[in-house]
Amino acid sequence: MIRISASILFLLGMFPYSIVSQSTLYNEKPPVFDTCKGIGLDALQDCFEKNVYQFIYANFKVPDEVSNDKYTGEVSVLFEVDTTGTFQLVYADALYETLKEETKRVFSSFPQIEPATYNGRPTYKQYAMAIKIPSLTKSETYFIKEEDVAEVNALELASKREFDSVTSSLEPYENKRFSSQLNIPFTHSYYAQFDRNLNLVGTNSHTASKPFLFDDIATYYDFEAAQERLKKEANTWGARKLWNEHLVQVQSKDYWFTIDPIFDLQVGKDTEADFNSTYNNTRGILVQGGLGNKLNFYASVFESQGRFAEYINDYSEGLKAFGPDPAIIPGRGIAKRFKTDSYDYPVAEAYLSYTPTKFINMQFGHGKNFIGDGYRSLFLSDVASPSPFLKLNTTFWKIKYTNTWMWLKDVRPEVNEDGAFLTKYMANHFLSWNVSKRLNLGFFESVLWTNSNDRGFDINYLNPIIFYRAIEFETGQGAGNAIVGASAKYKLNDNLNLYSQFILDEFSLNDIKAGEKSWKNKYGYQLGLKYYNAFHVDNLMLQMEYNRIRPYTYSHNTIVLNYGHNNQSMAHLWGANLSELVLIGHYQYQRWFADAKLIFGKRGIDFNNGTDNFSYGGDIYRDYNERPFDTGIEVGQGNTVNTFYGNLQAGYLINPVSNLKLFADITIRNFNPDTTSPSAVDSDTVWFNLGLRTDLFNWYFDF
Repeated sequence: MIRISASILFLLGMFPYSIVSQSTLYNEKPPVFDTCKGIGLDALQDCFEKNVYQFIYANFKVPDEVSNDKYTGEVSVLFEVDTTGTFQLVYADALYETLKEETKRVFSSFPQIEPATYNGRPTYKQYAMAIKIPSLTKSETYFIKEEDVAEVNALELASKREFDSVTSSLEPYENKRFSSQLNIPFTHSYYAQFDRNLNLVGTNSHTASKPFLFDDIATYYDFEAAQERLKKEANTWGARKLWNEHLVQVQSKDYWFTIDPIFDLQVGKDTEADFNSTYNNTRGILVQGGLGNKLNFYASVFESQGRFAEYINDYSEGLKAFGPDPAIIPGRGIAKRFKTDSYDYPVAEAYLSYTPTKFINMQFGHGKNFIGDGYRSLFLSDVASPSPFLKLNTTFWKIKYTNTWMWLKDVRPEVNEDGAFLTKYMANHFLSWNVSKRLNLGFFESVLWTNSNDRGFDINYLNPIIFYRAIEFETGQGAGNAIVGASAKYKLNDNLNLYSQFILDEFSLNDIKAGEKSWKNKYGYQLGLKYYNAFHVDNLMLQMEYNRIRPYTYSHNTIVLNYGHNNQSMAHLWGANLSELVLIGHYQYQRWFADAKLIFGKRGIDFNNGTDNFSYGGDIYRDYNERPFDTGIEVGQGNTVNTFYGNLQAGYLINPVSNLKLFADITIRNFNPDTTSPSAVDSDTVWFNLGLRTDLFNWYFDF
């Protein structure tokens, strides 16, 4: 590092141009302009300085603003010539911003020259100078001799300018999120925009384990180009932030982060309810960013109050946790009473994403995960409240292997531990294998266990490879609840693909052969079809899906080992003992969008009427030993309910980078049980809604 004059501001003010640097040593050679080649070593420093003066005199233009003000002063400059002979402006200080900009321009236009050398090797050399304003003249040239000035510690100088350098080093903003290891916020409507790109015949993508990483999907879908197509002309700061940009966006070579507000402001009317209106009032903040190329972070905090359609309010209060809180808002979490007929439900989601190599991504946080290609998942769904998780994704060759460990809660009064919610643990393995250009197979296993006998988090289940069933036998068959499954997807062509899931909780081959429809045959399956650019309409996706789950699937004779969290299912929203047909359409044109959904369902629920308190297999939180019979088990048994759910939503995407939407929707719901009871009310709902929402997650009201 070259040392620089300490009295720079005092002495440099005496001269039109003044350059200070360390004197030439015997083993050091200064930078050399072409016009200085061939002269003696002792004269090279003078020649270098004269060329710098001449170049600045010929190119520096005093801005009109400065001339009009008749300003007299100077620009203090710190620059260096690096090991390639390139001029680099380190620092410029002046009263006028336009003077700084002009100095940057001039130094960026210096020609590349021969670099300085030390012991014959290229080195960089740093200089300080002052440009006098308005005395831009070359009539005389003055040099400061080193013996006339004191030394400056270059480290001290850099330290004094550290704060400014953080700001000045920021690059022009580019959306690094699109190439990061952050999750793409999982909503079915958003994922429909690039689902076709992932399912073209011949791609080696893996589409079941969600949320996706931006970096993974960027191989198949150009987020930057998609955003550019939606960009609106905006000439003011406010317009840019409203239509095109994050509220705060900061970026440098080594880090980046963004900050956005979160809104979910809705007002509506439920024709079946006694109260005047429904509403939701969510405000929050979203922070996301990256440190280096391997570590990313995400955090969203929501503060919400709301009153929903009557059937949602009833359902929420039916999920009530142990303690004074009146409800659990489905998919969100425990709610407190707000005023007399509303709920207050804060939610926070956050995670760290770390990618040590291109094959492995690790995440630790509090949020949701999903495994499947359908609208529903029979393996792991996002219908329940967020929970703590640790996830490991390993991708190589034609394989993607996902390990997920979760910390769940059973919040019922009958299982509370000294007034605290009971903790249980879940571990999942899912292996996705692209067998061919068209066929994908998936293999799933899951185990759920509790803290019984002070077991805690069983380290056996940290093994990312071993089959959980083997561990279950090793630790005792009652130690956990293991479930296995398989999936398949086949691409008929670029616009059509079939997908499926099969889940197996328990199975008795002998009972199958006997044709007795035993309760032991606890399984479910899913069949689905996706049609992209349907009927040759660009960006129109149609989806049809059939789900069927036999009674008692996901339940257990140790009721805390059910497949649930916060009184909600970790798989299908309805639990078990169900069949349903789902029809979905997604369409987007520029910033306009429309989503339609029709669900026709049949399920069997319990009577719970005082005379018949048997479990008919739909409620996964009940002990399956409370069943009324062992054979003749059929889907829809018990109190049969025929349901219809229809929703149509249309709106306008205000800001693509934050997914802020203005929308209107209508929901029609018919819930018709054979036998009505306080927990099974005959209901015909029509719910109108208007809203402004930052769309970051799926919210399921189709129960």
